[in-house]
Amino acid sequence: MPTVDRDGTTLYYETAGERATGEAGGDPVAFVSDAGFGAWLWGWQYPAVAGPRKALVWDLRGTGQSDSSPGPYDLSTLAADFEAVLAEVGLDSVHVVGAGLGGAIALRYAREYGRAQSLTLLCTPDSGETVDSEALQALHPDASDDESIQQSLSGAFSPAFREANADLLADICDWRREEDAGSDAVEAQLATLTGFDPEPLYEVGLPALVLYGVDDPVVPASASTRLAEDLPRGESQAVEGRHLCFVEHSRAVTDRLLAHIEAQESA
Repeated sequence: MPTVDRDGTTLYYETAGERATGEAGGDPVAFVSDAGFGAWLWGWQYPAVAGPRKALVWDLRGTGQSDSSPGPYDLSTLAADFEAVLAEVGLDSVHVVGAGLGGAIALRYAREYGRAQSLTLLCTPDSGETVDSEALQALHPDASDDESIQQSLSGAFSPAFREANADLLADICDWRREEDAGSDAVEAQLATLTGFDPEPLYEVGLPALVLYGVDDPVVPASASTRLAEDLPRGESQAVEGRHLCFVEHSRAVTDRLLAHIEAQESA
């Protein structure tokens, strides 16, 4: 089981694809999950990236197969966790993709470390103050209550998607029970997101694509568009759907993600 020890906390990660930095196929892509969610969240983009590129996904502390640690967490701690994973795998140059809290971690990581070449930020706010904390909490009910888990997906996916994909939603509920963060870690991660202070965004000069759900109840569209506007090389694009719009419209989002990455490498 691939892991790295970070000051006594064991962090689990997975990689796929054979290409490494500097080889044909482009730089690797590393994914950073949203608060409370396990690595299943990247079950659509991760395999699409792997192959011509090396792809990496990891479990935040307290999530999936990573160790838990007493909260509260802070962005610098989580960014340092990410750095430890990348260093262990030996990825010197990566494109970073983060959702929600993962987007906030990506921004802090880009500020404090030098491996990131571009950012793709999904449903990420410009500040923790703009996050709807009630809607965020509603995404993470008691994992032992099947009905509550099913109901929580109303904030993640549109009604039409839920109605048309009953089998997939049943699978997602199973994955959530198996891979999502434990209750204490969920609370610590949610608090990290709602307390997110972006610091001066003009200091983050990497190319940044901000994709947001037009009906996201957790992160208002206006918060994501402001984030893109405040980043020197930021651009934003709307995606139909709610907080996990990048799952609901996975093919379109993956195509946009890859186009963004390839544009930076061509430049």
